Amino acid sequence: MRLAVSLALCVFLAGCAASPSRDAALDVLMKRYDGDGPGASLLVMRDGVPVVRRGYGFADLEHHVAASPETNYRLASVSKQFTATAILLLVQDGRLSLDDRARRWLPTLPAVADAITIRQLLSHQGGLIDYEDIMPADTRVPLRDRDVLDLLSRTDHLYFTPGTSYRYSNGGYAMLALIVEQASGEPFQDFLRERIFLPLGMTNTLAYVREGPPVPHRAFGYSDEGGRWVRTDQSMTSSVLGDGGIYSSIDDLAHWDAALYDDRLLSDASRKAAFSPWTPTDDPAVRYGYGWRITGETLWHSGETIGFRNVIVRYPSRHLTVILLTNRNDPEPYKTAVHIANLYL
Repeated sequence: MRLAVSLALCVFLAGCAASPSRDAALDVLMKRYDGDGPGASLLVMRDGVPVVRRGYGFADLEHHVAASPETNYRLASVSKQFTATAILLLVQDGRLSLDDRARRWLPTLPAVADAITIRQLLSHQGGLIDYEDIMPADTRVPLRDRDVLDLLSRTDHLYFTPGTSYRYSNGGYAMLALIVEQASGEPFQDFLRERIFLPLGMTNTLAYVREGPPVPHRAFGYSDEGGRWVRTDQSMTSSVLGDGGIYSSIDDLAHWDAALYDDRLLSDASRKAAFSPWTPTDDPAVRYGYGWRITGETLWHSGETIGFRNVIVRYPSRHLTVILLTNRNDPEPYKTAVHIANLYL
């Protein structure tokens, strides 16, 4: 407690003469995840080398399984960078164009969506109605990406004319996953495994479907309800793959981070496209690329879903990355990850 107070005073008082060590400061930042509750896995990569690689708390409270660097968490919207990469790989293959109309590949989208392009879906400029707002209140079977298309096919309006504004769209990324299936001729989860995960050595990462293999080293999600942790691992939208259905670990994401510096997966042109600030967002400090938020010198994305809160923050010019994966509904980890990054910059 004294150390936490000293840290707070150092931040508040510019004249604080002494500061705790970096390791002690890291312990304070991660203290909330340690102990007997649901936990976290933390990776700090600098110049391609992990300088922090550790787990905190528990991945499975019921069976008392500790969180570790191998623990696989549901990435939620951190998955979007993989969906965007799948699209860019198909562009490199010559199988589709970013300027293709989405309805070329998904003709059951409503006529009002005729002008929406793949490029606009990637940058959340399509204007599609949020599928979470139109799914039936009595839904009892988890939706899949195809179910999202069925819901959207029955809509008769958009939020705005495509390309004229920004609105974060999980449904747009579900449509991108279906476009990957149409253009590649194989299930989205198989395309990710064959073209991204296995080539990069991400052997325990997968887009999870119930009829497929189980998640190895799986973390289960929890929410604080009245001062106790309750398992809240899945919702009616947890099976939609394109917007958030990937499970991965910090160890596997270290391979992913490394691949974003060279052309082993994406060409220079594709990486430049993914990391370009195509549109302002609802936060004036943030712009959006293809599956990435861009703030100053950072490329990042968070992922929030029932029982999980995750973030990856990259400083490419400094070759520093912080990845924080957690299996609890609170707190949101972005600020913690930025504070951790500041310890190593």
